[in-house]
Amino acid sequence: MQYFLGKTEPDNDYSIDDLEREGRTLWDDIHNAAALQAVAKMKPGDLMFVYHSMKQRAIVGLAEIDSEPFPNPNDPRNKWTVYVKFVKKYKHPLSLDAFKAEPKFKDFALVRQSRLSTMVVPDDIAAWILEHVQ
Repeated sequence: MQYFLGKTEPDNDYSIDDLEREGRTLWDDIHNAAALQAVAKMKPGDLMFVYHSMKQRAIVGLAEIDSEPFPNPNDPRNKWTVYVKFVKKYKHPLSLDAFKAEPKFKDFALVRQSRLSTMVVPDDIAAWILEHVQ
């Protein structure tokens, strides 16, 4: 199983509350080549940390990848997308500042590439996240 992180803007776009209410959604509107490479690696059963960008800047919940990657039917360029389903909402989100405070995460894409919308989360960082969220 692999872990990923997917960013969303809760005020303008989509939130963990929307995912919880809907149960399952198409994870789309991804255009960056590096983010699309991450999507292409996703497999059903992999997990994705849901990150609220903009004001909150924190991991707020967990979703499960619920399909193989496929060309997005809503995008004329046929960029990759997947379906994700709600797993849980964290009571205590894990902020970006918590990652920046850990020197060992200085090369993690969340810290290093702030505009990257979807990324692979290395196993050691995923374990750390899981230890620090509730």
